[in-house]
Amino acid sequence: MIIAVDFDGTIVEHCYPRIGKEIPFAIATLRLLQAERHLLILWSVREGKLLEEAVEFCRDRGLEFYAVNSNVPKEEEDNSISSHCRKVNADIYIDDRNVGGLHDWGVIYEMIHNKWSYERYLQEVHGEKEQKTSFLKRIFG
Repeated sequence: MIIAVDFDGTIVEHCYPRIGKEIPFAIATLRLLQAERHLLILWSVREGKLLEEAVEFCRDRGLEFYAVNSNVPKEEEDNSISSHCRKVNADIYIDDRNVGGLHDWGVIYEMIHNKWSYERYLQEVHGEKEQKTSFLKRIFG
């Protein structure tokens, strides 16, 4: 799978523009996913020198990304709007701004490794019963 990963608040604690402390098990989990042949894309609001610092932070810890803020490695910079896309194409996006927030990195690994949805994870690991009603019905019903 292609997995897009945010940096601030996901790999490291939020301290933008500085680099915060590594979130426990973030780098180790991402390296494990890479070892399982998933392609990782660093997908960050950071640009220029700040982005280079984030890439170097990860590289120093043994994590190299397939691509950075692009769909392919070393994508040619072209100033035309049609060729520059800030939303990368990925199968999964790991970001602390997800609805429900960022799950523990152990949960993230388990879900990706087993190809489980979060609901399936809850069923398999915590024995929770499957909900028959939709999310919206549970909220507004």
